[in-house]
Amino acid sequence: MYARRRRVYFAMMATCIGLFVLAWGVVRIWSVPAAVGMCVVAMVIPPLAAMVANRRGPEDRWWDDPPPSSRPRSSRGDPQGDPQSDEWWDELDGKKRPW
Repeated sequence: MYARRRRVYFAMMATCIGLFVLAWGVVRIWSVPAAVGMCVVAMVIPPLAAMVANRRGPEDRWWDDPPPSSRPRSSRGDPQGDPQSDEWWDELDGKKRPW
């Protein structure tokens, strides 16, 4: 389903660019208010395209995602990962003196 959302997103963005180019390349010769109206419509399309591309579909498995409270957090309070990097962060945070 991701491919369908991606195709719809690119179709909407192509429509947006097409409206903008046609408005100021062709339509403005006959009617500037119509060209401005086309640009206003083109201005509304990108947020709608982002919503379409980022929404979850009915087949997306959202119910088995862990809740936000149980996801591991990368807080610098508890070391996770590279010990040398943790030492550098401690030094930058002032938890450990450099000497």
